[in-house]
Amino acid sequence: MKCFWVLTILVSLLFSFQGRSSSAEKCGLQAGEDDEIPLSRSTFEEMLLHRNDTACPASGFYTYDAFISAAKAFPGFGTTGDDATRKREIAAFFGQTSHETTGGWPTAPDGPYAWGYCFIREVNPWSDYCSTTGCTCASGQTYIGRGPIQLSWNYNYCPCGIALGVDLQNNPDLVATDPLISFKSAIWFWMTPQSPKPSCHDVITGSWTPSATDIAANRTSGYGVITNIINGGIECGSGPNDAGVNRIGFYERYSTMLGVDMGDNLDCYYQRPFSSGLLLNTM
Repeated sequence: MKCFWVLTILVSLLFSFQGRSSSAEKCGLQAGEDDEIPLSRSTFEEMLLHRNDTACPASGFYTYDAFISAAKAFPGFGTTGDDATRKREIAAFFGQTSHETTGGWPTAPDGPYAWGYCFIREVNPWSDYCSTTGCTCASGQTYIGRGPIQLSWNYNYCPCGIALGVDLQNNPDLVATDPLISFKSAIWFWMTPQSPKPSCHDVITGSWTPSATDIAANRTSGYGVITNIINGGIECGSGPNDAGVNRIGFYERYSTMLGVDMGDNLDCYYQRPFSSGLLLNTM
């Protein structure tokens, strides 16, 4: 008799768990789904169509596998919010980083926005980007723009290296020689707020609420604020400019390819920069 009741309880529990599993699946909560980056290999290749052109210094460097591995090291990147929000973040990330690394020109084959990720290192840097702010600059090293986001300045390389567990203070060129570290440096910058700046991630996913100071400076949530975060000291607050047009052009192309709208407030033409100092230099 005891065996009968034990068997009955086990069967009841089994059906109970199956019912919960079925309910979860109906709600779309399938195993592993929340961790999926909404970018296929084929779309990645189409987006960065000419990155491996023989004319591009980055030919063969930026790979889909390196991007996916780097992305998965940052919880929430490309996996926050609904499907549209996730895809919009991917489009925005590649829109900004494609501008930073573009090799395109107005009459380029397939258009100027098919030439993102053509460069690894900044072209003709105007300094070694060693500031008295932040960590001590290593002898013989420069902190020029490198990688998808063109990480620049010692005060970015050092905290980035600490976060990634690599010595970028003494070996900053790892960002230009290791594809995984290169992508990780860009996603680290994207995910990390640097007060008074919010993170690019929080802006594009709708997690950032502009303060009264931001609103007074015309900094409202949208792709334009991300440009302000990245290079506001040069590109924002002075009206329309070619760099802004280029950033939006890449974003529009990728948003169309991923099937999402771009949202509002795409430029920073009339936003006050967060600060006069650059966190990042544009090529």
